[in-house]
Amino acid sequence: MYKKLFVTAMMTAACLQAGAQTLGTDYKNSNGNPISASVFCADPTAIDYNGRLYVYGTNDHQQYIKNGKKNSNGYGNIKSLVVFSTDDMVNWTFHGTIDVGKVCTWAGQSWAPSAVWRTTANGTEEFFVYFANGGGSVGVMKSTTSPLGPFKSPNSQAMIRHGMAGVDPCNWVFDPGAVIDSTGQGWIAFGGGDPQSSGSKLWPGNSRIAKLSSSMTSISGSAKNMPAPYLFEASELNIIGGRFVYTYNTSWSDRNDWTKFEKRNGQGAPSSCSMCYMVSDTPLDPDSWEYRGEYVPNEGNFGMGWGNNHTHLHKFQGKYYLFYHSELLLQDMKGKGEADNSAGGYRSIGVNVATVNEKTQKINKMTLNKTGAAAIKNLNPYDLQQAETMANSGSISYEDFTNISKNTSISSLGNDASRNLQVKMKAGAWTQLRKVDFGTVGADSFMIRAKGTGTLEIRLTRTGKAVATIDCSSTTFTDQKIKLDPSVFTGVKASMYLVCTSATNFYIDAWQFSEPQPDAIKVPYAASKEDDGVMFDLNGRRLNRHSNGRGLYIQNGKKVLVK
Repeated sequence: MYKKLFVTAMMTAACLQAGAQTLGTDYKNSNGNPISASVFCADPTAIDYNGRLYVYGTNDHQQYIKNGKKNSNGYGNIKSLVVFSTDDMVNWTFHGTIDVGKVCTWAGQSWAPSAVWRTTANGTEEFFVYFANGGGSVGVMKSTTSPLGPFKSPNSQAMIRHGMAGVDPCNWVFDPGAVIDSTGQGWIAFGGGDPQSSGSKLWPGNSRIAKLSSSMTSISGSAKNMPAPYLFEASELNIIGGRFVYTYNTSWSDRNDWTKFEKRNGQGAPSSCSMCYMVSDTPLDPDSWEYRGEYVPNEGNFGMGWGNNHTHLHKFQGKYYLFYHSELLLQDMKGKGEADNSAGGYRSIGVNVATVNEKTQKINKMTLNKTGAAAIKNLNPYDLQQAETMANSGSISYEDFTNISKNTSISSLGNDASRNLQVKMKAGAWTQLRKVDFGTVGADSFMIRAKGTGTLEIRLTRTGKAVATIDCSSTTFTDQKIKLDPSVFTGVKASMYLVCTSATNFYIDAWQFSEPQPDAIKVPYAASKEDDGVMFDLNGRRLNRHSNGRGLYIQNGKKVLVK
């Protein structure tokens, strides 16, 4: 339980001038992409669960830290995955990392996840995250609790390995793409790398698809080859309009042998390192796959840096979105002096709306942009919001709640935390929320759950004046509160910023606005001597003497705080 501390403070309509504080750099330049302004992550996958979209990715930031924030990303030290979620497509909650190295002790790396979930016949919800153990095998983790875990390893070794039926010859047994069809049958695609000795640039011979067993933790039968021209990596599966849609990343090789592809259907050769797709009704039959062409060229064509790509197509709240990765964040960090010029290959996840015809399975060719997706709903500030929820940020860091309480500071991005996160703020640090809906009544108070000493301003533009200021000082996590002028906090704010202007070991865990409460006891009540000491809630409801817990109440006509 948290000790409640009610801090009365003046609402500041005109506080510090905009230029008085040096703010953390905006590496997203007010854009929606990438989804995180501070976490390098790649190879996205996603699941839709209880109205939220959970996006998982390779933890490139782990390698970035290991390399001293410089040099090329070699991927070898990545043994964790990152998780974000959203319900509005613009404000993203960072949930920390899944420590794959601890869950699957046999695994050397964890790259390119693919996540699915199901409800079993007995009502149990099961969440599966498949991942590449380097380039040599595919593993799986399972949770029966939530999309965030905790996860366990159902197997004592990799789920898909060289030597298994139908797998070989396959240069890289990696990049899984899983899906569950309408009958409940699970499927998984995987494979990539340079052409087999018996293959060619056009037909590398490394793409595979297999049925999953009823447990979803092993394959059933033999894996089958898929004739994917110029396949290199990034296998993903979707079911669209009842048909299987397989997407993949093509190689950098020349396309001189394109005319040898008899089923090209008059289409031109895909561009280098682009994303292509194929469609089938009977996925285990290699001859059933119909090549549909390129749906998005390499991200370098859009000024996001040239590199490999890995996309995930997902339908959420009635609209299709394409998740992908690029070096967009790294480019801006290097350009503004934050990242070393030697740093390369550290990727970040972006998202744009995709146009998909479900009847024909056609994916319209896409243009990637920095703007990103538009909000599909407004953020409710009267719900308790985690400090890790934001659309943009500057100069923040994430640390583990549990470890901080033990007086040890451990960064979650180094694969040390998984769930109990908080945001560390230093002077000039800020977070941005988009489409914040205060309604017509407006907010009359603001609570922040914080630890340490710091001053936080609420602004409506990043460099503008404060519309409210709260001073915090506590040695433990404490709910601290200020009064607000409701006329200032009404309607939908395009943006709201939490800006830290001073800080000493200052950490934020959550925040929440409140609307004005109705006056206590609006209904006439015939008082008696027995009412002395009786408590009412703020809506005027008479409470049992033993039923009231901590909180604010009415007693003998006055407000009292029970701690």
